[in-house]
Amino acid sequence: MSTKKLSLTERLMKNTTIKETAIFTESKVLERAAPAVTGIPLLNVALSGEVTGGLTSGLGVIAGPSKHFKTGLVLQMIKAYMDANEDAVCLFYDNEFGSPQGYFDAAGIDTKRVIHTPIMNIEDLKFDVIAQLEEVKKGDKLIIVIDSIGNLASKKEVEDAKDQKAVADMTRAKQLKSLFRMVTPYLTMADIPMIAINHTYKTQEMYAKDVVSGGTGIYYSANWIFIMGRQQETEGSGAKKELMGFNFIIKNDKSRFVREGSKIPLYVDFEEGIQKWSGMLELAVEMGYVTKPKEGQYARAHIQVGDELDLNERGKPWKAKETMCDEFWEPVFRETDFASAIKRKFKLGIGEANPSEAEEVVNVEEE
Repeated sequence: MSTKKLSLTERLMKNTTIKETAIFTESKVLERAAPAVTGIPLLNVALSGEVTGGLTSGLGVIAGPSKHFKTGLVLQMIKAYMDANEDAVCLFYDNEFGSPQGYFDAAGIDTKRVIHTPIMNIEDLKFDVIAQLEEVKKGDKLIIVIDSIGNLASKKEVEDAKDQKAVADMTRAKQLKSLFRMVTPYLTMADIPMIAINHTYKTQEMYAKDVVSGGTGIYYSANWIFIMGRQQETEGSGAKKELMGFNFIIKNDKSRFVREGSKIPLYVDFEEGIQKWSGMLELAVEMGYVTKPKEGQYARAHIQVGDELDLNERGKPWKAKETMCDEFWEPVFRETDFASAIKRKFKLGIGEANPSEAEEVVNVEEE
């Protein structure tokens, strides 16, 4: 009795030692949950290239100097993920200890679902996070946050200090590269987002650039890297000049989803914090969907045409603070192609690639 001859595909499928192996069109590993949409449309744009996108699995990095709203953005992402998944858990690795429970409470995060793990060095982090990821199964909802990579020493650096050795630590960048090389497959296989807070430093050249610390390993592994910048927002002049908040800029230093080098504005007010429509006015003016009939006044371009004036509910021209509401923005997105224009401006298209690879972006020694 003759037996059916197996095709090469069938023989390879039968012979594999990896249980997740599947025909490409049937692979469960490639299935991805819907993005966790944040409450800040322009943060969604920074993460995905579109206002209706959001946080997805894989490694992301938020880098910048101190007091540049890095933790604030991370809290927005944690909240979005945990709101989208009612059984989700946040694994929070902490070595800066600058994010008390009050920060999480203020962001509306259920801290009973946050596991706080203090870490002393890179090796502590590496060993624990791998042990935890081994416990996670496909379908488990977990978000991992590291605060921060930039302030985390290697075990060798600590041991050298104990032995009173004043020597440079040449192992730190290698340990970080090892960490992210190891965790990346886990994040992909289990569909888990990880966000690492990091620091930046200036290159030593005439036109200094902001560079993310930690060596090239972070760049190789990250799906996206934000570098934060900021400018003061003031009111008044002279002796009456008052600092009201900060205009932050998210620069996409690397992204698999957004055009590299894109700069996205976010405004954070001292009194009200970050609001839903933060940064949208600046972008809409730049793209022509909002105009400025006079200094300090704003109008939606599709409404204020000819003699038709765009006025607020009091019959007055819109001021900047008054535009931070659904009433102003919903008609813009409903009645124009603003959302599509934002997507065309920022999102990478199918088959499109960012011009620089990690080794071209970063060719620096560990600071």
